[in-house]
Amino acid sequence: MTQSNFENNQQQGYRQEYHVQGSNLVDKVKELIHEGNVRDIIITHEGHTVIHFPVTVGVVGAVLAPQFAALAAIGALLTHCTVEVVRTDQP
Repeated sequence: MTQSNFENNQQQGYRQEYHVQGSNLVDKVKELIHEGNVRDIIITHEGHTVIHFPVTVGVVGAVLAPQFAALAAIGALLTHCTVEVVRTDQP
């Protein structure tokens, strides 16, 4: 897994990229959400956006269950993917 930092864009927030194996996709997304300052999560594969969902403050696990199910299915199909995270503040 690698991490890349991008320049701060006031409108977009702070962006980071994580390169993960498909089998680790759900665990990585859960870890990022648990950190608490994540605004959006975008999953890409070979430069194409596969799924994009906003993370709202105070969202509980039951609300994100459909997204986690979709991520599990995507992770089973992809060998490598990129998780792009938009944060509200600098990590």
